[in-house]
Amino acid sequence: MAGNSNVGDTPQIQIRLITKQTQYAVPDYPLSVPTTIIPDELNILVNELLKDAIKDGKGIEFDFLVCSEFLRTSLCEHVTERGVSTEDVIDVEYLEKHPPPEPQDCLIHDDWVAAVAVCEKWILTGCYDNTVHIWTSKGKHKLTIPGHSAPIKSVKWISLDPETGTFVSASQDQTAIIWSWNIARNSVDCIHVCRGHEQSLESVGVNPNDRIMATGSWDAMLKIWSTATEDETEDGESMSKRMKTDRGRTRTPKRTMKGHKEAISGVVWSDKSELITSSWDHTLKIWDSELGGIKHEIPGNKSFFDIDYSQLSRSVITASADRHIRLYDPRSSEGSMVKSTFTSHTQWVQAVHWSTTDSNLFISGAYDNALKLWDTRSPRAPLYELTGHEDKVLSCNWSNPKLMVSGGADNTVRIYKSSHAIH
Repeated sequence: MAGNSNVGDTPQIQIRLITKQTQYAVPDYPLSVPTTIIPDELNILVNELLKDAIKDGKGIEFDFLVCSEFLRTSLCEHVTERGVSTEDVIDVEYLEKHPPPEPQDCLIHDDWVAAVAVCEKWILTGCYDNTVHIWTSKGKHKLTIPGHSAPIKSVKWISLDPETGTFVSASQDQTAIIWSWNIARNSVDCIHVCRGHEQSLESVGVNPNDRIMATGSWDAMLKIWSTATEDETEDGESMSKRMKTDRGRTRTPKRTMKGHKEAISGVVWSDKSELITSSWDHTLKIWDSELGGIKHEIPGNKSFFDIDYSQLSRSVITASADRHIRLYDPRSSEGSMVKSTFTSHTQWVQAVHWSTTDSNLFISGAYDNALKLWDTRSPRAPLYELTGHEDKVLSCNWSNPKLMVSGGADNTVRIYKSSHAIH
């Protein structure tokens, strides 16, 4: 090799190319490559090795994982930074690059959209003009729902079947309302008005395994409520008769939990009885909803604006006032709780949401008008920036794996189609 004038004096490094995507496997014997090799050049190399295996002859774009992180610089720089010797054979794992999400629809509202929630083909939006809306995932408006007397800050689906959808909206009017939507008639009933907070509601989280939900408010209180559409009396008899005469009955909380010093900005359930909250008081708290106490507290250094929990990776991501997204292992007891920091937004990060099908992927929305798609293995740069919003992004949702949805201060909801690479 040394005699080849193209290579010149460039030092070489030995790599082994490996992949979990067996359709793209190449022989895994060590190869010599220049230490200065970058992802584009590795891509050419892998495609060259796969030339006969790829049927239509079209090149495939790959991402390269080295030391559990995506390669974004030269190989030498990447391994040196991580304290790996260039004398060793370096494992380079390659996988098909995630395709860019495609902009689909723009749903026009009359005011800021502070809340979005998606379930199957239905999109719920909550607005600063006090209304809740139901849309189809194709962008068709189904229903405008008045009922609150102040801006909506959070909406969540409770249940959905072919006939009926139930959902909750939380508002600055200090109430959360549980609604029942008759899909065939396209009409809603206000089932319960949840009263008990003394200031505006910021967030609501519905427990997927149990018939309960939690609300967080500017009064720094966390409250647990039943989501059952029918209340039961002591002897188990339903009160539906009484409901008919007293429409939208007041519901009181099952439990109130104190602990935060400032507004609770986000509420997520990590299992049947455990929930995690984020707050303006610079802390995350893990609660036991059955015992009613704090199990664990994670200190931060700025106000938290949003939180999401992944059932797949059992990790938490947070949005905060310092432009950074942080990933925490809520069960970690040794070392730093912060496992990774993701920095690319130029202003406050307002909203975060995990993928429900890929433990590495999440989206974030910020005051810089951008929605970004991230992979936890690439903390320094997002996979993609999704443009379209002309003002602050206030909310985002990725509950339907095929749709990334975001709401903003430009009075729109943007829908992006997410198509996964084959894993």
